[in-house]
Amino acid sequence: MSFGDPQPPQWGQQPPAGPPPTPPSNRPGWTRKRIIIPAALALFFVGVIIGTSGSGDTKTVSDAKPAPAVTQTVTAKPAAKAAGKVKPAPTVTVTETATVKPKAKPKAKPDPAPEGKAVFKVWGTASAGADITYGSDGENLDGSGLPMTKTLTVKDDALYYAINAQLQGGGDIQCSVTIDGKTKTGHARGGYNICSAQLNADFMGGFS
Repeated sequence: MSFGDPQPPQWGQQPPAGPPPTPPSNRPGWTRKRIIIPAALALFFVGVIIGTSGSGDTKTVSDAKPAPAVTQTVTAKPAAKAAGKVKPAPTVTVTETATVKPKAKPKAKPDPAPEGKAVFKVWGTASAGADITYGSDGENLDGSGLPMTKTLTVKDDALYYAINAQLQGGGDIQCSVTIDGKTKTGHARGGYNICSAQLNADFMGGFS
């Protein structure tokens, strides 16, 4: 043991009093506060930012458009009457009168001429009359009245036999000339039109 070293206590002696013990440090608690407080502040600011951004997309109740009103019209049908009080519907009888169209009158056919004869005919209607001539190339005769029928003897040297009937301001007429079973016909209607028919002699001694 060197000089200056502390002397061990002797039996029965109290050890010399040393410096007072150092109180426990509060450093761990303060360190925890330094971490918690900034974290809480950070969470607060994050919440404020989120709330601000969300408030821009949310529409208030006053800005919302009202829902369109739907109007439905219901037509009420009248209630059916009781079976015992229903009146029978009146009976309506419709009578139709059918108009029968008159049948068209068949056109008159000229009668066959006797052998060696020329038959001339004019028939129809002519309120103002008709100017009628008939005959052959060598014989020209006047006729009158409707209907009209005239007969001439056929001559061997005749070149043709014909009839002409001219209306005098209106009407509807027909005319014909017949020789030995051969017939030619004509038709005129209205104004001063002319009905004409003609049979010409052929090389066989007949007419066509």
